[in-house]
Amino acid sequence: MSPLLLQLLMFIDLQFNVVFVMQELCEIPPSFDRLVLMVIDGLPAEFVLGRDDRPPSMVIEEVMPYTQSLLASGMAFGYHAKAAPPTVTMPRLKVKDTVQVDYNVSRHLGDELNRTDWNLLILHYLGLDHVGHVGGRSSVFMGSKVKEMDEVIKMIHLSTKQFQDNDQGRTLLVVLLPPGCLPLVASKWWLVMHYGLQMVVSDHGMTENGNHGGSSYEETDSLVLLVGLKPKASDYPLVTRSTIHQVDISPTLALLFGVPIPKNNVGMMIAEAFDSLTDDQKLRILELNSWQLLRLLQVQIPGLSCGSLSCDVPSNDQWPGITECNGSDEEMLCCLFANAVVLHKSWKSKRISWSNDGDEYHMTVLAYDNFLGAASKWLSGRATYKPAGVLIAGVAAMVFSCLVFIGLLFRLDQEVYPCKVRHLSDVKDIVLKCHFDETYVLAIIFILVLSMGSSSMVEEEQYIWHFLTSTFYLVLLRKAVQSLIARTRQNLISLIKEQSRSSYIQVSSIILILVTGRIMRGWHQGGVNWAHLPDISKWLQQAGRCYVKSIQLVSWVLIMSLGVYSLFSLQSRKCSALVIGLTFLVPGALVMQHIIEYQDTSFAASSYGSNSTVQIIYTLLGVSTLGAFFGVPWLMPVPRPKILSVHSGSLSSNFLADLRMKFLVVGFRDSIYVIGWAYIHYWCLLQLLLQQPTNSMPVLFLLVQILASMCYCSKGGMYLKQWVEVAGLYYLGLAGHFAFGNTNTLATIDVAGAFIGISSHSTLLSGILMFIITYASPMLALLSMVMYMAIKETCAPVNAQDVDIGHFLKMTVSFPCLVPLGLNSIVLVAYTIVLLLMRNHLFVWSVFSPK
Repeated sequence: MSPLLLQLLMFIDLQFNVVFVMQELCEIPPSFDRLVLMVIDGLPAEFVLGRDDRPPSMVIEEVMPYTQSLLASGMAFGYHAKAAPPTVTMPRLKVKDTVQVDYNVSRHLGDELNRTDWNLLILHYLGLDHVGHVGGRSSVFMGSKVKEMDEVIKMIHLSTKQFQDNDQGRTLLVVLLPPGCLPLVASKWWLVMHYGLQMVVSDHGMTENGNHGGSSYEETDSLVLLVGLKPKASDYPLVTRSTIHQVDISPTLALLFGVPIPKNNVGMMIAEAFDSLTDDQKLRILELNSWQLLRLLQVQIPGLSCGSLSCDVPSNDQWPGITECNGSDEEMLCCLFANAVVLHKSWKSKRISWSNDGDEYHMTVLAYDNFLGAASKWLSGRATYKPAGVLIAGVAAMVFSCLVFIGLLFRLDQEVYPCKVRHLSDVKDIVLKCHFDETYVLAIIFILVLSMGSSSMVEEEQYIWHFLTSTFYLVLLRKAVQSLIARTRQNLISLIKEQSRSSYIQVSSIILILVTGRIMRGWHQGGVNWAHLPDISKWLQQAGRCYVKSIQLVSWVLIMSLGVYSLFSLQSRKCSALVIGLTFLVPGALVMQHIIEYQDTSFAASSYGSNSTVQIIYTLLGVSTLGAFFGVPWLMPVPRPKILSVHSGSLSSNFLADLRMKFLVVGFRDSIYVIGWAYIHYWCLLQLLLQQPTNSMPVLFLLVQILASMCYCSKGGMYLKQWVEVAGLYYLGLAGHFAFGNTNTLATIDVAGAFIGISSHSTLLSGILMFIITYASPMLALLSMVMYMAIKETCAPVNAQDVDIGHFLKMTVSFPCLVPLGLNSIVLVAYTIVLLLMRNHLFVWSVFSPK
């Protein structure tokens, strides 16, 4: 549910201090007895009111004629309501239907408007937000959807006007007052004119591509439209340029309808909503709003010396008695409140003596506005305040954790690398001394950390990763070519074909990585400044569903083919590979069925029948993943060599132990290879199901990149350090994260995919699916580390007495686990420090916090 809608529903919260506040409200009768609250999800105020000095676009004006006429005639007041970031709502529906979801809201609206048994009607229209998410602001469906909303506004306004013209709004109201108010009104009956108030609001705006979540102007520019206030002649352009905050809506409605202001609300009333009241009633409302914020200030500042709702206010005969407010925040806020109280008391005394001064009234209103504005701003900022000591302690703990990871990596590198040197006798000194790749891996982290101090670099981080990752593999290409040249010269007479073949495979693998990386780089124009530029995904969407569907099917065929081929490459385990390959085919076939029958890029609602298919796929993938982990070691047992059973009596114990160790290593690697490939394959199938249809090909390309990188590592011998190889895989995952269309803004999170296969709302399940979609690429790179353990040649012990199983596992598993943790810890510590330093930066909510 929208946070704005939740805030407005707080009017009926039973936890309010009703008795005390009703004593304060006894002097102010309710202005309205009926409220129609129309929430148009995702409607930017710019669509209705324009932006800056520019009116709305001609297209929008033409499809919203009635709303524009209300604004032009002064019968409606429009505001740009600034929404507080993050501009994210909690959806309960899957976000492609743009017709039925709004029809269900409007189909009984006419009947309800003609009834008199209600006083609050809430309409929540989701279709416009759905149009934005699927097609962006410029979608061909946006005009018709805005016109539909204009027709609803017209229906509601005409109905409430008829209700008023039929004299049904005149109501004899018996006000049951608390005992403290009886002396003030002498138990009178109040005869009050009541009308219906129509309010049209939006919870947030949208970016050019239709998303939201950050704090850019387009995302926070929401609409507040008040229809039904007392009409008055007004300058239309000036009215539509007014800016308020969304938190101002709650106190305004509360005071209009005579109910308590929500006790934790930090907003200030919208002044134009109370133009029909008398001067003393307006000042009373300002006083009530000020008391509300003063109580919150006293909770946040226990030492605030403001006695019983006054800050040592001078007596009335000392007027003007106004002081200049400065000093600390506490002193300034208390001073502002005292000035407002002094002027209000002075105005009351002159009103009683029939010598009221208009200038004094305006000064009192200005004093209250000054206090309300300062108090609201201070309280809003206080919500994000954190003690410096706690922050420093947290950063210190993170630094310590980072140092532990780095220390472990250094220790392991010292243990493993000397073992590698013994196997490098066949490589020239030029290769031995070339450690530029290691330096560059560290330079990538340094460059990334350095770039985090710039908000523009954080917004466009995808360019950093694409450039640095491509450059890293160019460095590896240079090293592979050098190795090939060195080996060719050394073995010019007796050329070893296997070594040359390995070198050519390495070079080919890197070229494949670079080519696919360049294609992925052009798949999505991410970031902020260039997101509107053409890219491959936009071209596919414009080309039509047939092209997108073809891309999906081609990706599915190639992913399935790679999976089956990789399994059958295990020559010694063909029977086991056949059984495991069948488990690949079943969920794969269901994914293909879902793509063909249900997955669509049109705006029509997806068939509810797809939910059962998707749930079956989820179950099969989950069971298969667990089955691979627990079952593969049993399906692929460690072979017992025949020589042990035939000649065990005549062989030495050292030789037998060494032989057992070698067969144990082979069995371990076979099992890990199959388990790792199962993880990769199932994850890719899950992404084909959940990702946007245009992202199916990047999933394939990322898989190809990872396999090519591991092929390069498996043929690399011992001249490339293992932690460098793992870092390369990790960097591929981060570059792929941005190639999938993700950015460092909440607006690019794919909310629609988080509800695929879910028949009823579940925050937990939707959150898990949203995580899977958003971090698809980094998670695929991390899952590939399992397969990397199986294909990477490590320094096996020469003598079984020198090492045990624990040492072997440490050499095999350590780097794939510790390198990503170490790199992540460095980046996390650096960015936390940057965020701490930038906590008061203008872009802290739009750039630094989402990152």
